[in-house]
Amino acid sequence: MTAELITIGDEILIGQIVNTNAVFLSKSLNGIGFEVVQITSISDQPEVIKKTIDEARLRADVLLLTGGLGPTNDDVTKHTLTDYFNDRLVWYPEILSHIETLFKKYVPTPISDSNRAQAQLPEKARIFKNTIGTASGMWFEAEDVVVVSMPGVPYEMKSLINNEVLSALQEKFDTPHIYHKTIMTYGLGESVIADRIADWEAQLPSSIKLAYLPSLGRVRLRLSTKGIDAALLHSQVDAEVAKLRPLIEDVYYGEEEEEPIEVLIGKQLQKQGQTLALAESCTGGLIASRMTTHPGASAFFLGGGVTYATSSKTHLLGVSETIIAKHGVVSAAVAEAMAKGAQQTLGSDYALATTGNAGPTALEGHADVGTVFIGLATPDGVESFRFVMGNNRERVMQKTVNKAFELLFKALHLR
Repeated sequence: MTAELITIGDEILIGQIVNTNAVFLSKSLNGIGFEVVQITSISDQPEVIKKTIDEARLRADVLLLTGGLGPTNDDVTKHTLTDYFNDRLVWYPEILSHIETLFKKYVPTPISDSNRAQAQLPEKARIFKNTIGTASGMWFEAEDVVVVSMPGVPYEMKSLINNEVLSALQEKFDTPHIYHKTIMTYGLGESVIADRIADWEAQLPSSIKLAYLPSLGRVRLRLSTKGIDAALLHSQVDAEVAKLRPLIEDVYYGEEEEEPIEVLIGKQLQKQGQTLALAESCTGGLIASRMTTHPGASAFFLGGGVTYATSSKTHLLGVSETIIAKHGVVSAAVAEAMAKGAQQTLGSDYALATTGNAGPTALEGHADVGTVFIGLATPDGVESFRFVMGNNRERVMQKTVNKAFELLFKALHLR
């Protein structure tokens, strides 16, 4: 079965917000056997919405719409769909009571008539109560298509999808099982990996598709298949992964469906009863942010500092002014001194340090743009690694974060 996602709202078209809903919806639909054939973003205009539905129903069995269900005049989705499906709006007392209760409990301003009007919904549609918001979900059905309209607020949409919509779609449609397995690799480019696994790829069954998904410092290898027998699909893909693993063992870091590399690092540190500290310059706290995004980091992550200025490297980490004067602030010696300083200051077993020139310009006497040194202090000593990460500031910073995790991951598993 096929599905199309339609996002309604000028805020996406002008770049004011990122369409994160599409990512979540695509994964959710794929998980129950729907193939998403197109994702479309359109403006809040009735004629545009109707035209888009006309075109989309030629391509897909299910259309999922998000956005345009608020109480203001620019929210036209509900009225447009009611007109499109020759329906009429009627009052839903249960929904009205729910909206009034939300205002009494959580909203300091009085409820308005426009808020109450959100309880006016299409008579013939199936209504999904939005337990955490005021905009209900709506299910419209014609001979050739199902159209589901949901609020654009991400957490409200996710609640409706998880609690109502997915189960309703599974009841309505008999879908195949779709199975993806994504292998994570760090440290090699996609062309190098492709050459290395060419013979393995050539013998893949036609039912299993391989995709290369490169990003900064890493490549994901996604194997995909679909069919009726879920157990058979899983065993076929797992058998191919077993053949693949030995070919990429030196750059293999697990499966994406499991956990990101920073979580794997945290688990390994806890398993070994050890801790981590950070000293970040060119990465500006990005490594610490990744580490603390996940719950439980306090069990192994002691802390760190964004020692951006040269003075902070000397005052907070004890980096010698003599070393800086002799080697430059972007150097192997400084990266090692930063890592050792963080390790000693916070009393950690391991420490990572970053220093580099992320650009966009190189100052006189400083390292070229893209030059980065990563220092790694372990219980056995300290070492540094030099990289040239390109000339785009954001890419330099993100690639440095990924490379730092790769180095630490390797060090943890070599002990």
